[in-house]
Amino acid sequence: MTIEISNAIQSLNTKSGNNHEYVMTGTPTNKAEYENSVKFISGSDANGSAIFSDTQAYSWSEVSAEVTSLQTAYDANKYQRDRAEEYPSIVDQLDDIYHNGVDGWKATIKTVKDKFPKWLVLVMANVFVVDRCKSILTLKVLH
Repeated sequence: MTIEISNAIQSLNTKSGNNHEYVMTGTPTNKAEYENSVKFISGSDANGSAIFSDTQAYSWSEVSAEVTSLQTAYDANKYQRDRAEEYPSIVDQLDDIYHNGVDGWKATIKTVKDKFPKWLVLVMANVFVVDRCKSILTLKVLH
């Protein structure tokens, strides 16, 4: 999934406790396009037609930073989505427990967890730390 401008605006609304409504035409990729294609609604006239604000509720830098943040979070949780698809259904898991006991069920679940391990990704300035979540953390620094 690719995070869109609309996802970022909704996230910023949630974080700030606002409910800024807007109309967007196209898919802006830079500040000028954003300012031309995203119009925030400040109210409505007597006929119920939207009145557009002269200013943006969120700047391009805020929105583009939020897109990056949301995409990073989404990408970091890929293992969760992969595991969810791979796990047996709840009915099959309960059947596994009934026939093979909790230890048998744990072995089945461990197979999926081992196939799709958690990865720890920390990004600080120009330092990237990437490793599987295990009891010992190995640091790999890339410059």
